[in-house]
Amino acid sequence: MFLTLTLLRKGIPGKQWIGKYRRQRPVTWQMKRNMIKHLEREAENEYWISRPYMTEEQEAGHAAERRAENWLKIKEKSFSNFPEHKSITDHLSHLRITKTWSN
Repeated sequence: MFLTLTLLRKGIPGKQWIGKYRRQRPVTWQMKRNMIKHLEREAENEYWISRPYMTEEQEAGHAAERRAENWLKIKEKSFSNFPEHKSITDHLSHLRITKTWSN
């Protein structure tokens, strides 16, 4: 049945490169070469990832000082937006509470 459908239809329905009944793309020597390059690159990455740069003892707390400095910078930057502190006398200075009624 599949053979007769293929013979009678004279082609693949829809887009020929996608779907359930798609046409298979032929494997060329460039595809093989690219796949080998990709696998070699992946093997080299796995090689370098498997060897750590620092030991666990060196890694523990190696960036604590830098992180503390960064946190202080962020904190100073956020507090720089606040207005200056004002006392209650600054707020109530317009009332002139020390002036007497009579001169």
